[in-house]
Amino acid sequence: MQLNNGPAKPNANRKTRAAAGPGSALTRGVGLGLALGLGAALAASAAPVDGKGARKLLFKPDGAEVAVVDLPFLSEADLKTLVVVGAQQPYYGAIAVAPTEGLRSKATLAAANYHDVDAARVAALRGCDAARKPEGAPCVIAAEIRPKGWEPRALQLSADATDGLRSEYGRRGGPRAMAISPSTGRWAVIKGQGAASRALEACADRSGATDCRIAVEDH
Repeated sequence: MQLNNGPAKPNANRKTRAAAGPGSALTRGVGLGLALGLGAALAASAAPVDGKGARKLLFKPDGAEVAVVDLPFLSEADLKTLVVVGAQQPYYGAIAVAPTEGLRSKATLAAANYHDVDAARVAALRGCDAARKPEGAPCVIAAEIRPKGWEPRALQLSADATDGLRSEYGRRGGPRAMAISPSTGRWAVIKGQGAASRALEACADRSGATDCRIAVEDH
């Protein structure tokens, strides 16, 4: 299985966790992507919040729920494997599988550490489809990874960005801003005058993406 962690640290990729986070759980269903998509839409459309408000909205950076999709080609053993592998990844994430090759195929890919599940789904499917046998069926999402106790909120950040808000953003100290790239999972925190514009520039430079936006800002 391939791992594609959305690199949320400013200068490094987060290492894949080696053990399940506390409170890892298994749920099943085929409509989970729609529910998580609602949260992503709310987050994407929301105006920036201040640091205090952000800390209230975010989930703990550790602890995940793995929602598996009960696909007909997956065995009970496969479902358990998905839970174990998924619980080792930082949220938000998704695991894509090629139906005609099965879970143990090299095409199976886990994309994690994004700011919402929708972006992780896109990354997982893209990577899986690029690696599967061309004559086979298109890849599908087999599992989604979200914070423990997830519910739609006005702000969603990856596990790394959530941790960064606590350790780098701080609680006081003048103007500061956090910019995020939803499509890549990258983020940047800048303090001082012109923090917002400089955070956007740093985010774009680190991600190579054009979708960076200000998620948290204090004046």
